[in-house]
Amino acid sequence: MKKIIVLAMITFIVSCAELEQLVNSLPDGSTSTGTTQSEIIRGLKEALSVGTDTAVYRLSATNGYYRDALVKILLPKEADVILDNINKIPGGNKLVNNVILSINRAAEDASKQAAPVFKQAIMSMSISDALGILNGADNAATNYLKRTSYNQLLNLYQPKIKSSVNKNLIGNISTAKAWNDLTGAWNKFANSTLGQIGGYKPVNINLEDYLTRKALDGLFIKIAEEEKQIRKDPKARVTEILRRVFG
Repeated sequence: MKKIIVLAMITFIVSCAELEQLVNSLPDGSTSTGTTQSEIIRGLKEALSVGTDTAVYRLSATNGYYRDALVKILLPKEADVILDNINKIPGGNKLVNNVILSINRAAEDASKQAAPVFKQAIMSMSISDALGILNGADNAATNYLKRTSYNQLLNLYQPKIKSSVNKNLIGNISTAKAWNDLTGAWNKFANSTLGQIGGYKPVNINLEDYLTRKALDGLFIKIAEEEKQIRKDPKARVTEILRRVFG
């Protein structure tokens, strides 16, 4: 498996600058070596396809979200009041840690579904789309994928996240239970006489919606990282089409 991932990473890291030069050199649709504009676009699609597979693979692995500070999912901002008053909840710190680990596990579980959606968006890419990516900003490919696949991913992730949060991902505790234990303990305090006197408010958040959107945010952050590699770090070409295009 390690060899497969290394191969995938090497294949994906192809310079967009080189792609642009090659496309611009094709006014008649081919080069002196017989490489056509169509084949160059195929090379771009292949690189993007392998790159998105790599990003999805990384995130869907255990700790793919949880151990990556860039995409790690934390509690919703509305829950800051809980963190600020964690000492008022018996066992509060343990409850918070369980929730954070659980919501990240749910995101890792759900992200396994993303690769086919990206494949469809990439394979549906027109020549004008591809040239726009080649000539566009550093995040042009990421923006294209987000524009063409976000709604489909959202619809795909929502039921998967719902299933994941109710699954016992850590021991015998589901994400939903960990969240309900935490917010239930806080809301009990907030609704108590002491809590009302202190002006504390209960926390009521749609965890599934929050988690779905944060999981997708992290996914596109990792895609953007891969795109940066395309544009700045040319490496060996390991498939036939990439050898023909860039050889």
